[in-house]
Amino acid sequence: MLGDGLLGASDLGGLSIGCAWSLVRGIALPISRDMILRPLLLSRWLWLVAALVFTIVVVGGITRLTESGLSITEWKPVSGVIPPLNEADWQAEFVKYQQIPEYQLINKGMTLAAFKQIYFWEWIHRQLGRLIGVSLALPFFWFLIRRQIPHGYQLRLFALVMLVGFQGALGWWMVASGLETRTDVSHLRLSAHLLTALFLLGGLVWTARDLARLGKDPAATPAQLTGLAAATLLIVAIQLLFGAWTAGLNAGQVASSWPLMNGHLFPEGVDWSNGVPSALSHDPFLIHFIHRWWAWLAVGALIILARRVKASGDRFGSIAIHSAFGIQILLGIATVMTGVNIVLAVLHQAVGALLVAATVWGAYSAGARPRP
Repeated sequence: MLGDGLLGASDLGGLSIGCAWSLVRGIALPISRDMILRPLLLSRWLWLVAALVFTIVVVGGITRLTESGLSITEWKPVSGVIPPLNEADWQAEFVKYQQIPEYQLINKGMTLAAFKQIYFWEWIHRQLGRLIGVSLALPFFWFLIRRQIPHGYQLRLFALVMLVGFQGALGWWMVASGLETRTDVSHLRLSAHLLTALFLLGGLVWTARDLARLGKDPAATPAQLTGLAAATLLIVAIQLLFGAWTAGLNAGQVASSWPLMNGHLFPEGVDWSNGVPSALSHDPFLIHFIHRWWAWLAVGALIILARRVKASGDRFGSIAIHSAFGIQILLGIATVMTGVNIVLAVLHQAVGALLVAATVWGAYSAGARPRP
């Protein structure tokens, strides 16, 4: 979760993205001799932002696993930077939390000290969201004004900035789903929030590599997404979607054995009463089962991609893909067999983010055309 990120969809004041981009383009100063393109500097900047996105994905996992996500019940993009500073402030925040179903039905009687612990993780999570917004938006406008962004990359970088704002709005939309009638957030909204963060991570990695390549060779052209890479990324995205649903529904706890689920290859207890689409998206037994076995389809696709990446001359990318999915499979099995141990579960989410980065890295290498 990015919580109440710095930028929200409403911050554009009702302007369309196209209108906003027109305004952004008007900011740039006329080009002069001291304004030089700096693709390598831009690439390093994007790698730093990618590291922040990875960090927030990890903290988001901790926030979810410690059930801290609903501890802050308001969205204050600016004033929310300041945490409670005295006992009166803490009591006021605690009273707000006591009004929602999670407290009334699950955490009734929670002490203020315990509330401070869950508040800490959600507050840190939101601050990271703000930091990512600032770290991406401010340098972007600086480079834009200085005319140091290579031709063809202004719109792509602007889209990444906008995506951070959209992610912040998604975070609040997710949190809002657990404030009135539910005791947790919607797993569907959780998946939208997580997958958007991982899409942002992938976009940062791809663009950083494009800019680094351009910095080394001014005649280099952007890499193309090959059919194999696109298919692999789609398969991995589906695995991530079911992983997010598994997390949001606590489906990892419906079985603690592997490879069988409670003694059965296909689990008992799947609720088909509302039809197949409902079972596929809401039944914890079926979602857990799919997440277990779709992983092997993802492994097969990743092995094929890794071979293509190695053939392109990128041995590092091939090793990164193999290492990431190998560790991720082991962590997934261990997480299930330990009844969702929080440390293993956090590591599982962290390596999942690294797997996305490694897969995008490999997809880039597979589609980078060598200079004739």
